[in-house]
Amino acid sequence: MRLKDKVVIVTGAGAGIGEGIALRFGEEGARLVLNDLREAGCLAILEKVRALGAEACTAVADISTEEGARAISAAALNGFGGIDILVNNAADFTQKSVETAEVSDWQRVLGVNVIGTALVSKHAIPHMKAKGGAIVNIASMSGVIAQPEFATYNASKGAVLTMTKCMALDLAPFNIRVNSICPGCILTTASFREIERLGLTFEQWRDKVAPMHMLNRLGDVREVANAALFLASDEASFITATHLMVDGGYTGR
Repeated sequence: MRLKDKVVIVTGAGAGIGEGIALRFGEEGARLVLNDLREAGCLAILEKVRALGAEACTAVADISTEEGARAISAAALNGFGGIDILVNNAADFTQKSVETAEVSDWQRVLGVNVIGTALVSKHAIPHMKAKGGAIVNIASMSGVIAQPEFATYNASKGAVLTMTKCMALDLAPFNIRVNSICPGCILTTASFREIERLGLTFEQWRDKVAPMHMLNRLGDVREVANAALFLASDEASFITATHLMVDGGYTGR
């Protein structure tokens, strides 16, 4: 098992990519600290990972607050006595242009995607320095491209990419590797909310979005989870400050 007995925090583990990462890491022997803003989400994924035979505990918390971020690390320490790996996955998907976005939109998306990532890392890092570890930030292909009416979200993910490199530089002396993953269009429950917002059928949306990727299909959550597993594992021991595109070739055109 590639993560046997490693203590792993996964934020936003209650659905989508976070759920997929939690399940994949659980298969590889990780001891999981499952964070979500919703208690129902935490309890649902807790049941699933325990069914795999993995040890796990929950941390219902808002990562955009100092108190919430601190509580997540506290759950890891109380439950398992340390932290080896952090996966910053929780995200807000507010998508608006600069012209249409209100201050509250910027505060929400930056509060979760940027400040939340920073705060959870801030409270986890002191407990990782003694023996090293890995941090994986889930960014997005949106952080490296322009998309119409996406300024809020894209700006937040671009910030995560830059923060990843800065963290990698600062933490290299402690053998803490920091990398990011940039998913393309991955089919999740959030996809169906976007389909509803656009007023499309699933087939209409799929036929519009899939050809934008070189591989001419949508990504699967497990494909992102496999990438996260690689970056978190010792197989990536000489990889840091890297952005791994898991986008089916979307940004390669």
